[in-house]
Amino acid sequence: MTAIRPTAVAGQFYPADAAQLAQQVDSYLGQAGARAQARAQVPKALIAPHAGYVYSGPVAASAYALLEGGRDTITRIVLLGPSHRVAFRGMAVSGADFWASPLGPVPIDRAFIDGLQGVPMLGSLDAAHAQEHSLEVHIPFLQRCLTRFTLVPVVIGDARPEEVAALLDAAWGGPETLIVISTDLSHYLDYPSCQKLDSASVAAIERLDPNGLGRDQACGRIPVGGLLLAAKRRGLEIVTLDVRNSGDTAGPKDRVVGYGAWALYPAEPSAEDPIRAMGELLKQLAWASIRVGLQTGHPAREAMTPDMPAAMGQPGAVFVTLKRAGQLRGCIGSAIAWRPLLEDVTDNAFKAAFKDPRFPPLRPDEVQGLDLSVSVLTPPEPMTFVDQADLLAQLRPRIDGLIIEDGGKRALFLPSVWEQLPDKGQFLAHLKQKAGMPLNHWSTGFKASRFQAVEIK
Repeated sequence: MTAIRPTAVAGQFYPADAAQLAQQVDSYLGQAGARAQARAQVPKALIAPHAGYVYSGPVAASAYALLEGGRDTITRIVLLGPSHRVAFRGMAVSGADFWASPLGPVPIDRAFIDGLQGVPMLGSLDAAHAQEHSLEVHIPFLQRCLTRFTLVPVVIGDARPEEVAALLDAAWGGPETLIVISTDLSHYLDYPSCQKLDSASVAAIERLDPNGLGRDQACGRIPVGGLLLAAKRRGLEIVTLDVRNSGDTAGPKDRVVGYGAWALYPAEPSAEDPIRAMGELLKQLAWASIRVGLQTGHPAREAMTPDMPAAMGQPGAVFVTLKRAGQLRGCIGSAIAWRPLLEDVTDNAFKAAFKDPRFPPLRPDEVQGLDLSVSVLTPPEPMTFVDQADLLAQLRPRIDGLIIEDGGKRALFLPSVWEQLPDKGQFLAHLKQKAGMPLNHWSTGFKASRFQAVEIK
């Protein structure tokens, strides 16, 4: 049987009549669209309020009005909001197949939800969704802004922002996926006190600081905090769209509720990504060092020339990886930038070919068919975690490289290793094995750092 989650607050928070609802939402969107600043990019994520439409609808519309450019591109909504009625530990998806709406039923992306199994603290709890309004009120706005979409609704209970960030990393997707976080701000203060507290919340959100949101500042502080963590790690830009309270929209000013809306965008790609722009030169330098090594037994000693980018003379950390027929043939590199990029790439290319202790030195007859990649690393970022489960929850497959160390043993995996080991547990277990640690090793002295890498193949 098809399971449909019925509406819980239609006729209370928003009109139950389809024509009246569409007219009200379109009116809010039209007003917001006239105020919106033109921007070519479509947001990757939105933060919007969830009160009754007469109170928070105009603020929510300031976020949804930005989706016009993604009307046909966005086909999946990952929607997170706080639990107001059911207390539980963790994060709860819906077991329904569709969610009802006066504007028509919305399909739940069951296959996508099934693919999230294994995300720590994520389970199914229909009781948390049955009477919850924090997700439901966003559906009509999405229906009026997008051609069609599936829904991944998640109610957040007692969880940590790090756990929410891990869920978002697993559900991030591409341009087809929009993340929506539902929250109101301060509750039931007088007008001046609300403005003062909400200003502090806005400042914390703008600096992507989940620790700056206290319990009394936002009912959705936990899902918001998770998004802020994920956004900071991915370098997203956040834009404040509208901040008002019910005293500004439709209520008295002696006891008000605060509302805010934000859009988060991927960082604008640089016209000349400095690493990508140097990609061909980096490859040429690596190959040249290997050819010199075959002839002389020593790496090439390249010198800076006037036509080289200045970055080649700046400190850089490079790994050079060699493969034949898809199998590793050598990999050596620097985890930390300690010498000029030019020197690091030429020296590590030579070492990958001739000094990797796992392989014999490269022979001339092996060069034909040899694949080479150069990975330029960002500085390692020490991670904070309470146990192995916490560490795994924070890892982002295909994004993070990882360095672990304990008891004098140390090992590193580049982000490209996720292609062979997509499971977080296996990724860490194999890295422990590489470091010479038992697979189940753990201690209070266990340290981990993550980094990203630009790979040029």
